Amino acid sequence: MTDSKNTGTQLDIILRGTVDVLTVEDLRAKLDACSKGKRPPLRVKLGMDPTAPDIHLGHSVVLRKCRQFQDLGHKVVLIIGDGMVSVGDPSGRSKTRPVLTREQISENCKSYFEQAGKILDLDEQKLEIVYNGDWFFNMDFSEVIKLASQMTVARLLERDDFAKRYKEGLPISLHEMFYPIMQGYDSVMVQADVEMGGTDQTFNLLVGRSLQPSFGQKPQVPVTMPLLVGLDGSRKMSKSLGNYVSVIDEPREMFGKLMSIPDELMRSYFTLCTDVSLDEVDRLLSGHPMEAKKQLAMEIVTLDYDDGTPPKPNGKDSNEPSPKARPPQTPRFSTRPNPERTAATGSSTWFGLRPLLRQTKRLAG
Repeated sequence: MTDSKNTGTQLDIILRGTVDVLTVEDLRAKLDACSKGKRPPLRVKLGMDPTAPDIHLGHSVVLRKCRQFQDLGHKVVLIIGDGMVSVGDPSGRSKTRPVLTREQISENCKSYFEQAGKILDLDEQKLEIVYNGDWFFNMDFSEVIKLASQMTVARLLERDDFAKRYKEGLPISLHEMFYPIMQGYDSVMVQADVEMGGTDQTFNLLVGRSLQPSFGQKPQVPVTMPLLVGLDGSRKMSKSLGNYVSVIDEPREMFGKLMSIPDELMRSYFTLCTDVSLDEVDRLLSGHPMEAKKQLAMEIVTLDYDDGTPPKPNGKDSNEPSPKARPPQTPRFSTRPNPERTAATGSSTWFGLRPLLRQTKRLAG
């Protein structure tokens, strides 16, 4: 059952900080139907890249929006792209991405779950975890060709990264062009109502929206979030650039990093990384920048580490939060079994992930 908040209030919460919602009218209609009990809660899809397990504040922007959907009574469907690792997401890439081993993917997924649990509600009523290998590893070649027929080369070359590489004479492998089609087909298989992503994923999200009507489904609503600018104030947050704040940084380290951001980034960090009301943000930013930045850092550290009460200054240094931190939430995972999946072709058994999830459930009690 969805939250009792009316459609307008839910929409206000969801729209905060977004770049594009395609379309707002479609999302409003879906939310309205949920509020009136005419349909089940929304299924909000998010793809997990098993090649990038480390979560920083930039990643948390999309995860936090997913959490808002959960708090409003909807369900997040987290897709682990084990069936797509042989392709690799080409988004924003100037060259073909390397492919990881099965063992690396298994370890990455374990790390990702541990960190995502600091943001998402892991209750099985709020989160469903699926593996797209469950359908891609069971497709025969004729089905692959049929799926590929849903997209034209001209449409795929509209992607900025493909267009740039084509113009510069850089190689584009045929298998890379399957990635947006496969991501779009994921939306069909999980019957997504909404798909979340950064602005670099807009094209892929629109592919899902265009594919679903061909399979008798209503088109999903792509919701994109901005790419958070890193600590250097100029480039997007990235571990490789060293301008990031990890969600598992120690509280003092996280606080210190956040105090180093340029003043002009405070509004976007407040909007995207905290629950502070926009009116309160305006009030804070109209005051002394140092005080506003302390409050920003406190808010973010509290969301990741505190037990629910505001962090208090530590000793003589009022710039540091209390070192008291809650342990990371132990993940509880929900999976959708595929009755057609066999031990030979099932992606989850192949990567050894479902035994890991079962073990995690036992540890969680």
